[in-house]
Amino acid sequence: MHDSMPLIVTMAAALGLSLVLGFAAARLKLPALVGYLLAGVLIGPFTPGFVADVGLATQLAEIGVMLLMFGVGLHFSIDDLMAVRKIAIPGAMVQMAVATALGTVVALGWGWSMAGALVFGLSLSVASTVVLLRALESRGVLESQNGRIAVGWLVVEDLAMVLVLVLLPALVTLGDAAGASATDLALTLARTLLAVIAFVALMLVVGRRVLPWVLWQISATGSRELFTLCVVAVALGIAYGAYALFGVSVALGAFFAGLVLRESEFSHRAAEESLPFRDAFAVLFFVSVGMLFDPRVLLDRPLQVLAVAAIIMVGKSVAAAALVLALRYPLNTALTVSVSLAQIGEFSFILAALGGSLGVLPPEAKSLIVAGAILSIALNPLLFSLIEPMRRWVVGRSALARRLEARDDPLAELPTSTSRQVLSRQVVLVGHGVVGRAVARSLTERGIPFVVVDQNRERVESLREAGLAAVVGDAGEPSVLVQAHIAEAALLVVAASDSTDVRPMIETAHALNPGLPILVRAANAEEARLLLGAGAQRAVHAQGAVADALVRDVAEAWAARR
Repeated sequence: MHDSMPLIVTMAAALGLSLVLGFAAARLKLPALVGYLLAGVLIGPFTPGFVADVGLATQLAEIGVMLLMFGVGLHFSIDDLMAVRKIAIPGAMVQMAVATALGTVVALGWGWSMAGALVFGLSLSVASTVVLLRALESRGVLESQNGRIAVGWLVVEDLAMVLVLVLLPALVTLGDAAGASATDLALTLARTLLAVIAFVALMLVVGRRVLPWVLWQISATGSRELFTLCVVAVALGIAYGAYALFGVSVALGAFFAGLVLRESEFSHRAAEESLPFRDAFAVLFFVSVGMLFDPRVLLDRPLQVLAVAAIIMVGKSVAAAALVLALRYPLNTALTVSVSLAQIGEFSFILAALGGSLGVLPPEAKSLIVAGAILSIALNPLLFSLIEPMRRWVVGRSALARRLEARDDPLAELPTSTSRQVLSRQVVLVGHGVVGRAVARSLTERGIPFVVVDQNRERVESLREAGLAAVVGDAGEPSVLVQAHIAEAALLVVAASDSTDVRPMIETAHALNPGLPILVRAANAEEARLLLGAGAQRAVHAQGAVADALVRDVAEAWAARR
């Protein structure tokens, strides 16, 4: 009976075992992803007992890749990337180059071909967006400045890997051709890039008009299942169409399907409705990756496994931290970014599978990459918990670290040319995101002087170029509020979305300026209550603001009707 139902048996075994091992991993405070990979190992061909259908698992994994990339496109924000571009773009490029070089050199030392060594190095250079987002969310720092930098960094890595996935088959095919010249290489690359450009242009010109219209028509029926079906059909249909018509990878096709839908008014609903499908097939993807792992590699090649883990968790992390510090960011940011990158995930597996299908990676490469992924993902939560202890330990024992922490930063102090009118009876505005910009516009229109405090260096640079007073730093630190002349301020407004340091900020502000009115932004009613108890004059949260606005509008509408 099992032979007549290979798809059902494979999915039942994969999902059932993933549930058990994912739950066990979560109880051990490990990412559930570790459990999914181990489930694949147990039902794979390299362990005794039941063996799932590898061919079917591979096809299910392809669907997982499409839906994963569709989700990346749905959440990709050019605005968020541009806000941290000066650190994320050069940082990701340098870190990927360092990790790729380390992996390539090590693989060449093992006697691999140059093509295989490069693909192996690239596989170790890119971290998992899924693992990072879940780690940041679990610690409540996704919306912090450090969280935005880490996410922006990984977005750049993802885009670079999408380009690699597009170009790699053409490059390998050309490399296999006897007597291929530089002209052949240029023509092959040109044809591939033209196909990609044609597909991207079609999606941006036609897709961004047609897809929202289709979703609108489906939504008008009022059928939730039709809307969900439409979203999934769009993701898989465009992914396959990109491959069949343009020769573009299904990953790129699915990514652009999500990117185009993100600009529509249905983006949030599309993300919500497709989430169960994306999660389920993502699990199958990771299970299929685990099936590629041969546990004997741990016994046969222990030094190679350790070398892979060292490149992932030490080599590229040290390179990232050094670059962040060189760009004058604090040690805490450098440690957060380096820990965020100390793991590999979905793109590594996709690239390894592609390299194996193209015949450039030796069989043991996949097992080494999966072993490195399991080790790095399992240890990543521990590394996150050690960020602050590591910072204190390094600062306490390293004179260089203390100098880096205490170094002068021109953006951390107001210019001496700042008008005294701005520094007396001014508003200190913490945060210049969406809410902060709205407050700043209102203050400017009313002629009220203000000083902005923000942790984003690019924002502070832009504000200074516009002639506004701004300092970079964490407003929870007393020295930063002193630079904003909090002692002479008439009002403190906390508009930043990350409210981790608001309570010490309130205490410091009242110590330097007793009786200073403080208005804060809170995440919810409970946080608003706590902040009011800590000394804030008013705390505003989204639900409360909406309720107040509706009550006011209802009262006005009722009065107008009488």
